[in-house]
Amino acid sequence: MRIEKQRYTERFGSIKIHDVQKVLELDSGRKANSPLKEAIAVDKIEEDAIKGIEEKMAVVIPTKNEKLKLFEGVISGVPHECLIIVVSNSERKQTDRFVMEEDTLEQFCHYTQRKALIIHQKDTVLTQALAQAEYTGLLEDNGKAVRDGKSEGMVIGLLMAMLAGKEYVGFVDADNYFPGAVWEYVKCYAAGFSTSLSPYTMVRILWRYKPKVSGEVYFRKWGRVSETTNKCLNSLISAKTGFETDIIKTANAGEHAISMKLAKILPYASGYAVEPQELVALFEDFGGVLPVANQQIARQGIEIFQMESRNPHFHEDRGTMHLRSMLLQGLSTVYHSPLCGDVTKRMIAKELVTQRVLGRGEKPAKPHINYPPNKKNIENFTNFMAEHLDSYSVLKE
Repeated sequence: MRIEKQRYTERFGSIKIHDVQKVLELDSGRKANSPLKEAIAVDKIEEDAIKGIEEKMAVVIPTKNEKLKLFEGVISGVPHECLIIVVSNSERKQTDRFVMEEDTLEQFCHYTQRKALIIHQKDTVLTQALAQAEYTGLLEDNGKAVRDGKSEGMVIGLLMAMLAGKEYVGFVDADNYFPGAVWEYVKCYAAGFSTSLSPYTMVRILWRYKPKVSGEVYFRKWGRVSETTNKCLNSLISAKTGFETDIIKTANAGEHAISMKLAKILPYASGYAVEPQELVALFEDFGGVLPVANQQIARQGIEIFQMESRNPHFHEDRGTMHLRSMLLQGLSTVYHSPLCGDVTKRMIAKELVTQRVLGRGEKPAKPHINYPPNKKNIENFTNFMAEHLDSYSVLKE
């Protein structure tokens, strides 16, 4: 793979935020020495380096009542060396869609000889394991099941990746129509990790295009929710540095990956606030404005990569209400951050009123935020789940 070299980096405290790097070539050929003039502007990531990262990576696919053909396409796009972890919150009562997902994944793994784990979000053993770890923020108020929500599914996937001993965890949405796009996202994750100088690294995908179908296909560059959330996050940074910036271009990146060392220290907001909250949490803990959360991590630094894919992202259109919910939840985590000043709060309030999400004078509710895994007794979770791991493995040993 060939990607643009890092041309510009902004620093916010101990955090390096790299500007968008474009994928120039998906397959860069056999290993060969690059001419010096190429190395000035281009990073060639050798296939062996990418495969080395993929062997240490789990790819988590949260899903809920997704079309089985879509689901099958997504899992087929995950590179072979990665461990697939499916976390489903699909219907089980009238039609057991989870069993259908299990069957689809089992057949896929049988013919491809892949390792994969699949678990339902409401699994009773999972609930017991979380209770053992005192990770009760993930549970409903009665403590009998995991809360609904994509974020909760992501955290479960992250914990299962820790159980499997993986060093990196990537997230891919289950509603992607192009398996080739999924394949490229994971390659981008590996490229980012292989060029990072810090063990605390995050790689976030910027879709090259997000097509819309309305009689004909229109390849739109930005979604309205992404534009707004990016603008408000950049306003938060600008207010603290005194220099206007547009460095954040992936505030709502559902497709992103995190080194396990970084994933363990991040809090995870519920619902659609999860991706913006990851950035907000890093800015709060390591931006240098508030007291630094961990001096040792701050000394090593945190790197955030933003990669623009070649494949367009074509996914299910869920309508206006879905977009408004995404916008409200995503901006709520910025609004309630102690870093958020009056200028940014007014910007957020105006955007939410203009886009008919809230009425005048209304404020977004505070998001529910789950503690970082390292603040809980994860060893209790992994010990408990290890005894039952075989029941979640698709191909039995």
